[in-house]
Amino acid sequence: MTQDVEMAEQAPPSNSVSSVDPSVFQHLKEIASLIETGAYAREVRRISRAVRLTMVLRKKLNASSLFAFLNYVLVPGSEVHSRLSSFLPKEDEHDMEVDTAPSGTPAPVKNHLPELEIYCYLLVLIFLIDHKKYNEAKTCSSASIARLKTVNRRTVDVLASRLYFYYSLCYELTGDLAEIRGNLLALHRIATLRRDELGQETLLNLLLRNYLHYNLYDQAEKLRSKAPHFEAHSNQQFCRYLFYLGKIRTIQLEYTDAKESLLQAARKAPQAALGFRVQCNKWAIIVRLLLGEIPERTVFMQKGMEKALRPYFELTNAVRIGDLELFRNVADKFSSTFGSDRTNNLIVRLRHNVIRTGLRNISISYSRISLTDVAKKLRLDSPNPVADAESIVSKAIRDGAIDATLDHANGWMVSKETGDIYSTNEPQIAFNSRIAFCLNMHNEAVRALRFPPNSHKEKESAEKRRERQQQEQELAQHIAEEDDDDF
Repeated sequence: MTQDVEMAEQAPPSNSVSSVDPSVFQHLKEIASLIETGAYAREVRRISRAVRLTMVLRKKLNASSLFAFLNYVLVPGSEVHSRLSSFLPKEDEHDMEVDTAPSGTPAPVKNHLPELEIYCYLLVLIFLIDHKKYNEAKTCSSASIARLKTVNRRTVDVLASRLYFYYSLCYELTGDLAEIRGNLLALHRIATLRRDELGQETLLNLLLRNYLHYNLYDQAEKLRSKAPHFEAHSNQQFCRYLFYLGKIRTIQLEYTDAKESLLQAARKAPQAALGFRVQCNKWAIIVRLLLGEIPERTVFMQKGMEKALRPYFELTNAVRIGDLELFRNVADKFSSTFGSDRTNNLIVRLRHNVIRTGLRNISISYSRISLTDVAKKLRLDSPNPVADAESIVSKAIRDGAIDATLDHANGWMVSKETGDIYSTNEPQIAFNSRIAFCLNMHNEAVRALRFPPNSHKEKESAEKRRERQQQEQELAQHIAEEDDDDF
């Protein structure tokens, strides 16, 4: 259910062990030290590194190691310690014991850094989700969000963005995603007032996902258009935003913009995010078919995606040959897959493209054909197939899909002779699309350039400095001349 945007952030739970793993506990202490150093030095980079190390370590987490870490970081018996400990499975006390400090050295002084407290919430929440204890995870995530509302420190923003994500994930896994929409809007407002841009990115994506989960595309577009725009700070959040934007544009019939957003999301996504890239490719394939394009076979042969994209490969084949009956069979055969991907409505739109492709093949093959035969070859299943074929042919001629004329008196479709394709606008359209692609790539490369900060200002200040020195020299010389004259 959440495979499309999690980007490999969920890890399978490890085998629970009753004893503390010394290596895991030592790594957790090093991460805590890194967070503490970053909090005192106000270096967000260290906090981000601590979160990345935690994601690597999460497969090895167990209840005993987490309980020992809580004893190491928090004051035993405190409110936050008691709350977090209550979410962990109860083990024997002798199994929970661990040497929290090297022999011969005093135990660490317990402090009340909000960063370490929030990090403990994050660790326990990840543990609960990995072990599929979703109800306990909901309670823990709600408590962590309540604590975050009282903390206004920029060093907490990285940890807060992760907690926002898992907060929404817990409620989605339990089917209660609509309950937190108002809270997410309030958190987004708080993040905007605090100038927490990473939190704004994360919460905007969570809100868009919340709306799209219930097919509220108009509300999602209103929120997206009115949300503040700024430079993306997280590549993962930017990819998610592009994916949601592509889905909104697809539903709104803006297929060209949707195709660009979906392909860019798939291209920028990390290689480990296989599920996310599969979802992007599924929607991109449908959008390209709606645009009248046929995706290359290499799209369906990407590593690790062959099985997942097989239904869309057969669908593409049906659209390519214009066989309406084959199209219906494929749609019925993989209806459950299309339903889980939420592309059923888009596939219904493809029926018109299939008919148009079949009609184009007929117009190329026959110089003159009756409308009755057109209806048979298109395999129209309507009560009056001849009348439907006539309207379909008329619309295709008006839209420029086929170059033919309609003889209403005799009930014929008369195709015009195929001339030189270079005398048409097709080469110009293809050339223009390639030029637009190259220009877009050039513009993205220019935007990705990095320059030293204030380099232009330093150059201007140096020039002004030289001008000022020259003016001062001229003024001093003029004053000296006036003094000589007075003397």
